[in-house]
Amino acid sequence: MEKRIALELRGRNPSQIKELNLDNCRSTTIVGLTDEYINLEILSLNNAGLTTLKGFPTLPKLRKLELSDNRISNGLNFLNGCKKLTHLNLSGNKIAKLETLKPLEEFENLKNLDLFNNEVTNIEDYRNRVFALHPSLKYLDGFDKEDGEAEDSSGEDEDEMNGNNDSEEDSDVDDEEDDDLSLSAVYNTKLEEESSEGSLYEGSAEEEEVEEEDDEDGDGDNDDDKPNSKAQAGKENSHGEPEESTRGKKRKHEDEDEN
Repeated sequence: MEKRIALELRGRNPSQIKELNLDNCRSTTIVGLTDEYINLEILSLNNAGLTTLKGFPTLPKLRKLELSDNRISNGLNFLNGCKKLTHLNLSGNKIAKLETLKPLEEFENLKNLDLFNNEVTNIEDYRNRVFALHPSLKYLDGFDKEDGEAEDSSGEDEDEMNGNNDSEEDSDVDDEEDDDLSLSAVYNTKLEEESSEGSLYEGSAEEEEVEEEDDEDGDGDNDDDKPNSKAQAGKENSHGEPEESTRGKKRKHEDEDEN
């Protein structure tokens, strides 16, 4: 058992352990399990070959104890240091008398007790007498007082041990969905910005092309206007100023002749 405990520790401090599985470790007595496991909540010692619980440590936070398929016939008083115990599995042991169960009266939180495949179950009116002995008990051998089957508590125990519950799981899912939505929104926004920038770039490029074409057209128009201007200028020179100059000369000549 000591070697198995050391293996299960994996270098951790005993006070860090919340669940410990020592099934099939084969030991007739409790060895290597000490009071250092102050935060231990679930302990499993199924089919370990135990014949006595002598030396069982004080485990103030232990809630669930599995001791099925051993050879325990008495000595349940050695569990008195586990006041928070709610689930106790003693099925497949050697318990034959109701008096052996007497020490369990001190476990005020005990709700689930399994004595299946023990000789004590053959006692007349066994179920009613055990329920009367332990008022806090809700399930015996997997059934309540009205023979209603017990709910599976394994998932609930794991959630409690890990500090989780349904609402926290739902919250985590919601957070993940929110994160996904946020990432998607950021991605879409980025795409829109890139698309907008591309459109702006294309628009400005088109505007530049249009401006260049306008400039080219403007240059062509100016070139066409130049010959016309020259022609116009030439025409004015041939029919305008020269004519006025010639007429002026004729008038001057006529005036001189008259004189």
